[in-house]
Amino acid sequence: MALVDPWTVREAVRKSLPALAIYAVLLAAYFLIPGKSQLFATILFYALLGQAFNIFMGMTGYVDFGYVAFLAVGAYAFGVTAMALASLGSPGWTLIPLGLLAAAGAAMILASMVGAIALRLRGAYFAIATIGVNEGLRYFFEGANILGGSIGLYIVKDLKTLFGDEGYQFMATIAADLLMFGLAGFTVLVTAWILSSRMGFALQAIREDEDAARALGVNVTKYKVLAFMTSGALGGMLGALNWALKEGVLEPETVFFIVYTVEAIIIVVLGGAGTLLGPIVGALIYIGLNYVSNVYAAPLLEGIGIKASGLHLILLAPILIAFIIAAPNGIIGLLRERIRNPTIRRFLV
Repeated sequence: MALVDPWTVREAVRKSLPALAIYAVLLAAYFLIPGKSQLFATILFYALLGQAFNIFMGMTGYVDFGYVAFLAVGAYAFGVTAMALASLGSPGWTLIPLGLLAAAGAAMILASMVGAIALRLRGAYFAIATIGVNEGLRYFFEGANILGGSIGLYIVKDLKTLFGDEGYQFMATIAADLLMFGLAGFTVLVTAWILSSRMGFALQAIREDEDAARALGVNVTKYKVLAFMTSGALGGMLGALNWALKEGVLEPETVFFIVYTVEAIIIVVLGGAGTLLGPIVGALIYIGLNYVSNVYAAPLLEGIGIKASGLHLILLAPILIAFIIAAPNGIIGLLRERIRNPTIRRFLV
């Protein structure tokens, strides 16, 4: 009954509207602003990364430092599916549903296996365990020479077999980004439903005080595993679209790169952990600051004779720290504290 509860559905739709509106603006800008499509595609990737990550970390308070492993496993599952369909002579359109299903399924299997053990831990112990999972998988792929090993899995030829040369160019550029916009909308709806459902209230109780939640009858293990698997499945599909379909090359040192997880943490904390709009706002701020530092700060430093590579990124750190100090609950949390208008506050979810 909870799945079709009218109040839950109504609340989920209401909460999702502002986020969907932001994605609609990003989609319009993607097509209408010349030469900036990849900038908006990058914002989309990081917003999606933050949203998927937020379902677990933001709602439970557990920090999964190995989260990028879900993206990597999803990308490899999509790549293997592409190779299998190409060898069978299947039509290209079958790759998208089957590949995404495989990506989500592989990520969920990994989440269930890791969650069964790691979710027994808390705090730093859980974080360390998840780092070990990510790095262990990476070195396992490389050392055991699985799916190309350290060289990587190249599926460009298989994608061209499925879609043709011109079709592949379209799929790897515009179609991949459009599918990511679709995934973003789906992720918004999933997150909004969780926030409005019994699961959302249970996760909030776990985040505030796990022992108290258990004492009050909340099935802590059930909801933590559900959140972990949901977050992992969405991450797996994101990795499939961004790396397997868009890049066509899967290298362990890239797809298991732990910095993506660190960036996801920054984005969620900046925007507001456990909120719907937070990861999107956090991605806009984070990529905006990166863009300004790369486009304007780097040339300025070079103009005064400072040529050290990446030195301009030092400027990014104090700005991020200032954001976090000024808004410890994220931008959305700060806005909810400052804005008293009840109509506006209803949409700051």
